[in-house]
Amino acid sequence: MIKVSVIGATGYTGIELIRILKNHPMVSISKLYSESYKENKADEIYPHLKNNLNLKFCEFSKEKFEDDCDVIFMALPHGHALNLASFFINKNKKVIDFSADFRIKDKNNFYQWYQKEHTEKEILKNALYGLPEITDKINYNHIDFIANPGCYPTAILLATIPLLKFNLIEVEHCIFDAKSGVSGAGRSLQLNSHFCEINENINAYQIAGKHRHIPEIEEQLNKFSIKNLKIQFTPHIIPVTRGMHITSYFHLKDNVSENDIYESYLNFYQKSSFIRIYKDNSLPQIKNIKGTNYCDIGFQIDPRTNKLIVISVIDNLIKGAVGQAIQNMNLMFHLEEDLGLHFITNYP
Repeated sequence: MIKVSVIGATGYTGIELIRILKNHPMVSISKLYSESYKENKADEIYPHLKNNLNLKFCEFSKEKFEDDCDVIFMALPHGHALNLASFFINKNKKVIDFSADFRIKDKNNFYQWYQKEHTEKEILKNALYGLPEITDKINYNHIDFIANPGCYPTAILLATIPLLKFNLIEVEHCIFDAKSGVSGAGRSLQLNSHFCEINENINAYQIAGKHRHIPEIEEQLNKFSIKNLKIQFTPHIIPVTRGMHITSYFHLKDNVSENDIYESYLNFYQKSSFIRIYKDNSLPQIKNIKGTNYCDIGFQIDPRTNKLIVISVIDNLIKGAVGQAIQNMNLMFHLEEDLGLHFITNYP
């Protein structure tokens, strides 16, 4: 059994991680760390865990850390992993980090977007950007630290990389219109996620090149691009609890057919358990992936403009965070990548 500890266990990501890990056939949960709810039983804070999890949340400190786990999930805000990464690596623990601290390899770029000097250069160099569908699985051998991708980057990269790989689109024209459920804003109180602010509303934010996921997206896309690529990215909050819907706009190369696009996705994702490609002009919807680890991708061509419109949808808390992290854990420990992750959404 893999012994797991979670730091930041009481946020939306942390509690979803507990739910899925609890049902993983090869996992036992060792410790749940929470600064906000230390010494509270898990089912006191989250009653849906009653009769399912008999653990208390405890306060994390380096001095009192009990060496009783194989892997640490860090579900903490940006900046905290920089202070903890080397501590866990020196304890010979595997680490999966949900923050942006180790996603961006370019240290200058990281400083520009996060106003922090990157102090863990060796770990950054060796950390794996953990999007399993685009990462050669052999890269997981001997990996101790994984930077779990962001939710917006996950849905955008999965829709775009096959098109770059097979040279089907012009890289100068990449526009991403993104919409996320309110859980993407986290559990802490914020004015724009209050019911009266979000209900019957849609809100664009951090537009015109300001969102911090931009450098992460561009760095990964440029691994597959023949030219330096800069994107246009506009995120929105929509009044649903969970789910993410990305509409991507690309200018097609000459003489690219619908079948070329469909085959590029099938070819690229032929060994990927969690990618579902739509055909015959049908398009993905959030309700079909909610509560699952799937990314659904569909597309249409506008012949008037030679534009390709791609729709990609994920559950921002699962494929956009927790499910992806467990895919990474499975690969780190040489298990089947999809172990413990096959969920079907509720319908209706």
